[in-house]
Amino acid sequence: MLTERDRLFPVKRNARVNYDEIQKAMEDVRRDRFDYFLDLETSKVVVLSVAALNEALTVLYGKASPDYDRDVVFDSEVNLDAELSDRCEETLDVALSVLMDERRYVRIPERNSREAFSVMKSFASTVQAAGLRRRLEDALNGAGSFKRFKDALLSDKKERKRWHGYNAKAMRRVIAVWLSGVVEARPGNEE
Repeated sequence: MLTERDRLFPVKRNARVNYDEIQKAMEDVRRDRFDYFLDLETSKVVVLSVAALNEALTVLYGKASPDYDRDVVFDSEVNLDAELSDRCEETLDVALSVLMDERRYVRIPERNSREAFSVMKSFASTVQAAGLRRRLEDALNGAGSFKRFKDALLSDKKERKRWHGYNAKAMRRVIAVWLSGVVEARPGNEE
């Protein structure tokens, strides 16, 4: 029978999920330099370098890929005589392991911008200093609100530190819900 912990954490019992690493991955919403996967056997976050993967694909296919495509299909166009550098070979080995084993590795999704905005708005309402609260609330209007919000916090070290704790607590809930969904989507993870 699954315990509450087993339902929330789809990794082996003795492995601990690193919330900070998962939070960092989720908050990298651009994914232009790295992509992130959770290894369900070790609970480690696997980071794939987009540049290194593109370099390996360029060598194998003889042409540059405009963008990293995690759904790339390895087919007959591959140059089987290609000589890969050790770095490319290692990157490609890790990438193939991750991308080909969906039972072991799950892609860590980007943080939902609506949820992040909601957390910022909620935090702003807790700020006691009226001037900073007003600047934070104003920062949340219009395009570029995420950067303006963070810039507004630069003026108050104590509130900036409190924001990081507040945001981390909100992210722990988001991560727990995500991990719970991973369990539901993967029957048989009930070691």
